[in-house]
Amino acid sequence: MAKKAEKEPAVELAVEEEAPKKSKKKLFILIGICVVILAVLGAGGFFGYKWWMAKKAAAAGDNATEQKVEAGGHGEKKDDAGHGEKKDEKGGAAGGEGGSELVSIPPFLVNLAEPQGRRYLKLALDIEVKDKAAADQLNKSMPKVKDAMLLLLSSKTYEDLGSIENKILLKKEIVERLTLVLGEQKVLRVYITEIVIQ
Repeated sequence: MAKKAEKEPAVELAVEEEAPKKSKKKLFILIGICVVILAVLGAGGFFGYKWWMAKKAAAAGDNATEQKVEAGGHGEKKDDAGHGEKKDEKGGAAGGEGGSELVSIPPFLVNLAEPQGRRYLKLALDIEVKDKAAADQLNKSMPKVKDAMLLLLSSKTYEDLGSIENKILLKKEIVERLTLVLGEQKVLRVYITEIVIQ
């Protein structure tokens, strides 16, 4: 009987040593799972925040562009790229006998130059030209204008159009392309009347 009594405490000690090892192992597994879950949630939160802020910035840029379009051209003298309006001493628009003319161009819908090709741009413009003759020439040259605009717009990426500064640069590029089509000193300004970047 003495031998049986000696063997029983050894079995109890072995069981007691295994229990802390198993609980430590479970604790490490639980901590590992928590770290992985926190990392996934953190990454999801980060990318969600970036996506949300990008949409908010794009919407703010669109609103700022619309406000600049509405504010621009009321007696202000701005750069040569066609942003603003020069007035003569009589208060009329400078640039010819009949004053300047506005020509509306139907909206363009193009895919942006993105790797996946999932983003697109919808853009509608009003073009202010020097006089009625320039407006007639613009209307007659509409296929050339559309071709030049489609090539320009489809070469842009989302980053090229995201900020207000980039939208102003786009307006300058549009004036340059239209000047190539119509000739010097005929295009005064370009107004973006609608822009959607999706």
